[in-house]
Amino acid sequence: MKKFALIVAGGSGSRMKGDIPKQFIELEGRPILMQTFDVFKNFDSEIEIILVLPKNQTQYWKEICKKHDFDTDYKLAFGGKTRFHSVKNGLSLIDEEGIVFIHDGVRPLVSKQTIQNCFNATVEYGNALPVVPVTESVRFVDDVGNKSVDRAKYFLVQTPQTFKTIMIQKAYQQDYSDIFTDDASVVEKLGETIHLVEGNRENIKITYPEDLIVAKSFLVSH
Repeated sequence: MKKFALIVAGGSGSRMKGDIPKQFIELEGRPILMQTFDVFKNFDSEIEIILVLPKNQTQYWKEICKKHDFDTDYKLAFGGKTRFHSVKNGLSLIDEEGIVFIHDGVRPLVSKQTIQNCFNATVEYGNALPVVPVTESVRFVDDVGNKSVDRAKYFLVQTPQTFKTIMIQKAYQQDYSDIFTDDASVVEKLGETIHLVEGNRENIKITYPEDLIVAKSFLVSH
């Protein structure tokens, strides 16, 4: 079955408090985004990669690729107004049936097992959402006040959110809505049931400076 990895890399780096977009920051000598590419190529060398990148970052990306002798094949789509529009642009480059992994470009520590879990569930159910349990106490807050809730009923969502191409492309034909927080919520709007699979704790989204420290420790320990 044909596999696609749609890697969304639209960060500006503002929360990193630096001038370099976070997907281009080097982690153990290589840009984060390149390491994310590697994870999927290591999972399946034949996987087709689609990179979604802001148009104004493409020249910088090409310069980085040249610097690091990075020659992995990929298709390029430009980012849109929102993540919804960016993913939609990427999906437009897929013209055959298969399975697509939609993944954050700044999650280079997703495990091969998590990707396999997503693939297996998508083959069977049509979609898969990797999650990990909440381990800290959780409180619900509204205009009235706040209260403790049962953390066992809550999970943290990761990527790659994975779908049969026919399902996700149909979902992205819908008009944009503020309720779309991720790809699963777009599919859910069609009335589809979302299937949860086990993710991996190391699969953090690198967003803040301290995340780089955590990610480096994971890389060194492996």
